Amino acid sequence: MAISASEVKKLREKTGAGPMECKRALEETNGDFSAAEKLLKEKGLAAIEKRAERATNEGKIFIRIKDKKAVLVELASETDFVARNPEFVELGGVIADKALEEDIDAPNEELGAMITGLATKIRENMSLKRLKRVTAADNEYLTRYIHGDGNIGIVLKLAADKSAVFERADAEDFAYSLAMHIAAFTPMVLDQAKLDPAFVKEKEEIFRKQMDADENFQCKSDQQKQGILKGKLNKYLKSICMLDQGYIKDEKLTVAQALDNFGKQSGAKVGIAEYVYFKVGQE
Repeated sequence: MAISASEVKKLREKTGAGPMECKRALEETNGDFSAAEKLLKEKGLAAIEKRAERATNEGKIFIRIKDKKAVLVELASETDFVARNPEFVELGGVIADKALEEDIDAPNEELGAMITGLATKIRENMSLKRLKRVTAADNEYLTRYIHGDGNIGIVLKLAADKSAVFERADAEDFAYSLAMHIAAFTPMVLDQAKLDPAFVKEKEEIFRKQMDADENFQCKSDQQKQGILKGKLNKYLKSICMLDQGYIKDEKLTVAQALDNFGKQSGAKVGIAEYVYFKVGQE
């Protein structure tokens, strides 16, 4: 039977399939639009299943914050081209909104179906790689930072002994700067107390072996070597612990000093309660 161009166009707009695919689907179903749509979806799903083993290392981070609750979502795709697709971006926002409003804390069947629906249309493997919820108490404050085109996302939670501190005009800017600091300097942990002792010992052994292999240290006494080793280790540990890092807005100050200064200006004790760092493709 003859298939009109308008029917092909309508089916193409509904499914996102190519014009020839739409025409063939309509011909195979004798012009039955619903049957043709179903056929194209089945073909799209089959195509996605074939690609299921392909890596999804691209994508975007989506963050929503409302009423002392925050959600971070990493929606992954195979290519950065699809990660920039308006429908992909819209879906990520919808998933984040839904997770926030419905207190969803892990991927579920409903969210999976939403992703599969778009994946079959675009014909590319997609996945909800991560979903994380963060909640704040009355004396805590949540902020977010999205870097670049959504490849890095941060949620930061501050805490204070006086909740009124977060009503200050500069509180939002200060919290945002700290979140931006995390994106720029990627601290491993908040402070040295949170480091695994085995990790610290391993780093110390690496530095020791490097020094033993360096002829410049051969003339040093054991006491001198131990002092240099301690200095190297401390410098490294400070570089990976957020509170010891140079603050992004003023590197003459550590983050701990910046927090202390802000607290003194506010007449309160302010600290970082928690932060979550998401980077696209990072396990």
